[in-house]
Amino acid sequence: MFLRTIESEIQHRISKGKAIILTGPRQVGKTTLLKKILRDSPYLFLNGDDPAIRRQLTGISTTQLARLIGNHRYVFIDEAQRIPEIGITMKLITDQFQEVQLFASGSSSFDIAHQINEPLTGRKWEFQLFPISWEEYEHSIGYLRAIQTLEERLIFGSYPDVLNHTGNEREILTTLADSYLYRDILSLSSIKRPDALEKLVRALAFQVGNKISYNELSQLAGIDVKTVIRYVDILCDGFVIFRLGGFSRNLRNELKTSQKIYFFDNGIRNTLIGNFAPLINRQDIGALWENFLMAERFKYHQYHRTFTNMYFWRTKQGQEVDLVEERDGQISGYEFKWSPKRTTKFPKSFRETYHAETQVIHRDNFGEFVMEGPNG
Repeated sequence: MFLRTIESEIQHRISKGKAIILTGPRQVGKTTLLKKILRDSPYLFLNGDDPAIRRQLTGISTTQLARLIGNHRYVFIDEAQRIPEIGITMKLITDQFQEVQLFASGSSSFDIAHQINEPLTGRKWEFQLFPISWEEYEHSIGYLRAIQTLEERLIFGSYPDVLNHTGNEREILTTLADSYLYRDILSLSSIKRPDALEKLVRALAFQVGNKISYNELSQLAGIDVKTVIRYVDILCDGFVIFRLGGFSRNLRNELKTSQKIYFFDNGIRNTLIGNFAPLINRQDIGALWENFLMAERFKYHQYHRTFTNMYFWRTKQGQEVDLVEERDGQISGYEFKWSPKRTTKFPKSFRETYHAETQVIHRDNFGEFVMEGPNG
């Protein structure tokens, strides 16, 4: 059991008159976390994966809800996005049963947001949970053990099942990718070309850290550009990948509409390309390191609610900064290098134009970057 960073924040929001919504990928511990928070209190558990529960909660009246809830002060709806019109039901519980604390989890940000945003406006606290962060990992097993297994994290990622079953990582990750990535996303999004989705995610996995071209992805996947964009949106909504846009403010030669794609977990990325080779035998160490740091930094900002915007920076002449962060008017630039011995010079035009603080993040100094944060 890993102590999750957002646990105390969720506990702080209990009994404040709003629903608590927890979203994130499948199998990252959403149900486990909420059950842990509720373990000392009797609660009503409603599983949205259960067809009988879906039927019961669809179009339910206030009177029927009263009978269902009974004397429970806590109600937990798991996989809420699977229940039609769940937003209306959650609004009824929040408005009509003010002594009841409602919890809900969901594995698709689009589906659950589409159903609850309007009905629950001003009535909810929202949190996101991801695979175990480096901060959670190090706090749970200690600094020395965490550093000793850094290379394993770059290869196998940090899903809870992966961390808890050393030696079975490949089988667990393959099952995760097959069930959650393909089965869930295909069933929830009405994708008509599963073969195209598979080609697309493999292409994205090979292009981690590179500026993506939707035209090129269209040719690789055998589908039109509009469909590629829709599929990428679905993969983002399903917490498989996330996007970084190009940073552009003052210079004419900055690329304004470019995007990069990163995976929330290195293990899933490596599963998609079928490569679990140790670092010494790999040609993509730079991509693995960059994806790991981007994902960990993303988690850090989400969990600590830093209100920081993340971008990359590139000019038409090829000058580049891996990560640009904008927070309270301050611009910071970061370059990612696996080896501490690699020297890196930041573009003078970037530093001077944006009065930016800059830093190279390598394997000897990354701890502060993914835990406390240089600007945190």
